[in-house]
Amino acid sequence: MLSKVIIGSCVLLYVSFTVQSYPQGYGGGGGHDDDDHVDYYAHPKYSYKYGVQDPHTGDYKTAHEYRDGDVVKGSYSVHDPDGTLRTVEYVADKENGFNAVVHKTGHSNHPDHYEHY
Repeated sequence: MLSKVIIGSCVLLYVSFTVQSYPQGYGGGGGHDDDDHVDYYAHPKYSYKYGVQDPHTGDYKTAHEYRDGDVVKGSYSVHDPDGTLRTVEYVADKENGFNAVVHKTGHSNHPDHYEHY
């Protein structure tokens, strides 16, 4: 009983920054020194992808996502218990919010008789 798990590449963005705090009236008052400018905003950008194929449990799924700034795009797919494949494609951004489209492929298989326990 060997389960096969396939893991794709994963790229993560690690952002580190330092916050400087000055006591009232000490150094950080009204003026700004251009030489000490700290950029506290880092442009978010990442992508990832993975998949699982486990014939023992019947778990088959994939997912991928990409982000560049305020736009996120991706999809995932899952084999549902009825035998169909559900694929969800999504896009999210500042202007339109989160939008997803769900596709079901294949023929749904339902038994004629269910046992009650």
